[in-house]
Amino acid sequence: MRYLSLFILLFLFGCGNANQKTSNPEARSATDSLLLHPEEMKYLKNIKQITFGGNNAEAYWSFDDQYLVFQSDYAGWGNSCDQIFYTDWKNDDLKNNAPKLLSTGMGRTTCSYFLPNQTIVYGSTHLANENCPPVPEPRADGKYVWPIYPSFDIFTADLDGNIINQLTDEEGYDAEATVSPQGDKIVFTSMRTGDLELFTMNIDGTDVKQITNELGYDGGAFFSPDGTKLIFRSSRPKTEEEIKEYQDLLKDGLVTPTDMELYVCNADGSDLRKITDLGQANWAPFFHPSGEKIIFASNHTATRGFPFNLYMINLDGTGLTRITRDETFDAFPVFSNDGKYIVFASNRNNGGTRDTNLFVAEWIGE
Repeated sequence: MRYLSLFILLFLFGCGNANQKTSNPEARSATDSLLLHPEEMKYLKNIKQITFGGNNAEAYWSFDDQYLVFQSDYAGWGNSCDQIFYTDWKNDDLKNNAPKLLSTGMGRTTCSYFLPNQTIVYGSTHLANENCPPVPEPRADGKYVWPIYPSFDIFTADLDGNIINQLTDEEGYDAEATVSPQGDKIVFTSMRTGDLELFTMNIDGTDVKQITNELGYDGGAFFSPDGTKLIFRSSRPKTEEEIKEYQDLLKDGLVTPTDMELYVCNADGSDLRKITDLGQANWAPFFHPSGEKIIFASNHTATRGFPFNLYMINLDGTGLTRITRDETFDAFPVFSNDGKYIVFASNRNNGGTRDTNLFVAEWIGE
């Protein structure tokens, strides 16, 4: 689940970035010198902070790049857990004004994405219960877990928040939907086979096809710019001990997100290849506009579970390059459709709080 990275911020990190504090929070300005580390300016410029409180993540572009749809639990907007919003990112002032709510305001939501006709697709638990589902209690063994809520289904809605269609109604978890840049297909993660596998379907919910079939959690998938490939994160147990732990947790509706690598395959599941073997959590991958590189988040150099930073790697697994240099959390990097911008979520410039905000920058990197 991509949305559960917000729990990582609360339970793994539990800290802000002391080096990004300002003596007067109201004096923050969206300048490169304040919001970017010097080493990052090789890749990013003209950065703009979009949100200013709570946990905000998974921002995705409309097909014309005018809008961003994202999820937020910001209490100042009336949220008790993640809901879906959208913004005209160049013109809206989300520091002083709330964005438009697109989800129902009930249950928990995740993984919204624009469809080509200015509607959205997202996952929600609201049909099962109007309240937020509970988060897992801390485990006695100290392991960090994500809940796999079986009440998640996938819906489409218009930009007034009216639900248009329910795309899934299988028993168990259906979520993590993203849309091909070609506008014809959706990829999502489902428990309908008893394991967490990737599936594709048409944007109206028809022609569902299973893409992955190996034991383990496959999720957070995105299409390549030409729609022919998929990049995704996976946690695939190999030893008897790992397999037993994975299956025991899954029976309780849980997974552990601390050991994930990146895989690429054709959109029909063929030619599956593992492209990272870095250790720890490598996730939130997204294709570079060229289709030949992947940007992603990783903590593979960390000794305490963090920091997470953004990295880029060639599609064949070579050429690993570090993009960001923050000391806590950078993740969810997504290129605009025209390749000129990148949006990502970060703990930077949060005044020492646990807030995770959205940032848009011009991409000047490789």
